[in-house]
Amino acid sequence: MSGNSVTHEVKSTARTAATTGRAPFSQSRAARELGLKRGEFDLAVHLGHIRTRPAEGEIGRQVDRIEVERLRAQEGFPEALRKKVTTVGTKEGSAIMEVTAARFTRLARLGLLIPVSFHLNRYRAVVWRYLTDELHEFAADTKNAQLLNRPLPERLRGQLDTGVDLRPRNWRGQHLGFLLSQAGDPWERAGAVASLLDPVHISEIVTDPYERSHLSRFRPPPPAHGAPGSPAAHLTERITTAQDPDEIDLLRADLQRAVREARIQRPAPRPAARHPAPHPHHDDSHPHSPRRRCPPAPEHRERHRPSESSPPARGLLGRLFRRAT
Repeated sequence: MSGNSVTHEVKSTARTAATTGRAPFSQSRAARELGLKRGEFDLAVHLGHIRTRPAEGEIGRQVDRIEVERLRAQEGFPEALRKKVTTVGTKEGSAIMEVTAARFTRLARLGLLIPVSFHLNRYRAVVWRYLTDELHEFAADTKNAQLLNRPLPERLRGQLDTGVDLRPRNWRGQHLGFLLSQAGDPWERAGAVASLLDPVHISEIVTDPYERSHLSRFRPPPPAHGAPGSPAAHLTERITTAQDPDEIDLLRADLQRAVREARIQRPAPRPAARHPAPHPHHDDSHPHSPRRRCPPAPEHRERHRPSESSPPARGLLGRLFRRAT
């Protein structure tokens, strides 16, 4: 058999495998196969309804065909799947719960209603979105009747008077759970935690510049809203970055532990030491011979390194990682 015939058979086999085999879908193709809009698909992945995996040799994630088949075989497909990711804003949500928009907003500020996504409207106001199913469940629970139909308890009114608004924090907690569920590497888990912290806090916890540089590779970017440096981008950064002191303390402790575990499993790469051979005709004693100098080492100043003698509290990372897995 000639070499050309063998090549032709190999190419034909590869083409057949790609067409009728089990090659995974891109996320866009998977969304079309499941009858979902891209935003609905992304939210379904975020909530754990659709399993994805890292793309082989590429950036991003893919969906196995068997996963698409599993979802298509579920009862009520595709309406049942689409219903799980249907979201509403304050106006529609208050109608579902049969309360005023003001009461709905108060319940959300108190952390009783948890948003799953947000966007900025043309006036740069934050528009929070809530799962329709969760609002129906909240309204149907008889234990919540007082919150819907009667004056709020004095304790809750006092919290509102202080200006409490737990919507950003609750969104961050849910977003961190999603990032941890997607992380398959110890540095990815550390990067997920770092994504919610200000760079100043990260530099105080991860004092080694090589580790900090390596960690930044695994730090997911925040959702994009507006051009970099714009007021919309600054507002998004404030929503996606921990603000409350207790939340910051929990994340700092979680980041310290995550980096320590990542360092043990796979240390951050460092440049190899250079030892240049002396030039055979170079004489440092000659008055006109320039002296070679090694490049300065990176700065290693210690800045508020947390003590590693006492283990940090399990904190937010432990709770969310157990829930994500």
